[in-house]
Amino acid sequence: MAPGGVLEPGSVALVGGGPGAADLLTVRALRLLEQADAVYYDRLAPTDELTGWAPRARLVDVGKRPGHHRVPQDEINRLIVTSALAGLRVVRLKGGDPFVFGRGSEEAQACRDAGVPVSVVPGITSAVAVPAAAGIPVTARGLSTSFTVITGHDPLGESALAGLAQLGGTAVVLMGVGTLGHTASGLIRHGMAPDTPVGLVERGCTPEQRVCIAPLEQIQLAAAVAGLASPAVLVIGEVVRLAPGAEQHLRDLVRGA
Repeated sequence: MAPGGVLEPGSVALVGGGPGAADLLTVRALRLLEQADAVYYDRLAPTDELTGWAPRARLVDVGKRPGHHRVPQDEINRLIVTSALAGLRVVRLKGGDPFVFGRGSEEAQACRDAGVPVSVVPGITSAVAVPAAAGIPVTARGLSTSFTVITGHDPLGESALAGLAQLGGTAVVLMGVGTLGHTASGLIRHGMAPDTPVGLVERGCTPEQRVCIAPLEQIQLAAAVAGLASPAVLVIGEVVRLAPGAEQHLRDLVRGA
């Protein structure tokens, strides 16, 4: 990769597509897509305008869906490396940031092992952007001076739940809808207060965004009643109270419990 975001023949750019909204893609990302000969994109990457952004590229969907990885990671690695070795300018377009639960490091290593020049274009991670879009800051003076980002793709073990319950600050769980009940009950079991405020933000940073706010002990039921589904970001901690209308909503839920 040459300075200034020029995509050279026979190279790969791992590009973060941001949290979902097309206009949150970076200028560099757009520049590289315009130059690309091949684009391998994920399910959560912004793709509605991809044909216009990458007019000369072959577009290949390699996205994983919950419980269904029709293109295994090893095959994705092989595809981007093979394309680059054939002299193509390759963009690997990923949702969020390539190095935040995006397996970008594995793809970068596959390129290096094959002698393919590879660069990384950071993207806005949904771990921060999606809570912000719902009016929830992950840190706030007097409430939280730290935040922890974890994946809920698989159920957390007891030691992880215990550590998270005692850590303090804000917890952000990505890909955690399917394990929401397990996470909530486990955190309470390990000492987190049942009335800890929780926000679940579905399809954040898009026109379809929906937000569910409830105490930790009620969040699974509230999310089910609202019909929230993946993709969604879970935020746990006192900062959730700063979301518009959150305090009143939480009081109403407590009175109705």
